[in-house]
Amino acid sequence: MSTRILTVSRKVIEVGTKFSPTGTRFAVYPYPKDKEYRRLKLSTQLVQKIDAHVIAADLKAGDLLFLNRTQSTNSHPRELPDPDALGLTEPNEKGRAYRHGTLSAYTAGKCRCEHCRGAYATYRAKRRANGIDRPPTTSVREPDEHLSRTWFRLYVWRPACEAADVEFLPRFHDLRHAHASWLLAGGADLQVIKERLGHASIITTQKYLHTLPEADDTALAAFSKIRNRSHT
Repeated sequence: MSTRILTVSRKVIEVGTKFSPTGTRFAVYPYPKDKEYRRLKLSTQLVQKIDAHVIAADLKAGDLLFLNRTQSTNSHPRELPDPDALGLTEPNEKGRAYRHGTLSAYTAGKCRCEHCRGAYATYRAKRRANGIDRPPTTSVREPDEHLSRTWFRLYVWRPACEAADVEFLPRFHDLRHAHASWLLAGGADLQVIKERLGHASIITTQKYLHTLPEADDTALAAFSKIRNRSHT
């Protein structure tokens, strides 16, 4: 926390159990991309947020920083919010709207918000428990608190984009491209960006050049700054 240096020394890969060398859903490997770790510095604001999260979650050395406790038990939330307090879905093709958090909203309203998905998951779980439906054909995995791609996309990434009023749904990997483009537009050194992204060749990093319309303005401002300094 004091140096604000993040060292990437391991990577986790989500694979099918039949392809996993350990027979588990997640496999952890040493990171050494290009035979070396990746180190990058985080902003003070971000480190303060991480530090507060560590304290609030009472995390210890060796704990995962972000984990999914619900999926490790393979259970769905049993306490659903009151549908009367959630409002209505967008009208479907027939112009009908349904209350969020209900089975009708999921099936007829085709709403896939977390409340409607939770109502449908609870409904299916109850049917399986009563022997009406067959259990899922997939094998039950060993408990694992790593975040799966699907869980992260549905319960973290999409809600975050909606809360930020993003008009389209970007891929999470697009943040990497945006980060590099903004650094370049802000005048960051190309070699530094190469190291932050873990590129083996600076040629790969150069593809981010001129991706923003303001990139040329930044270059002109830098040129003007040096030119004016030489005259003074």
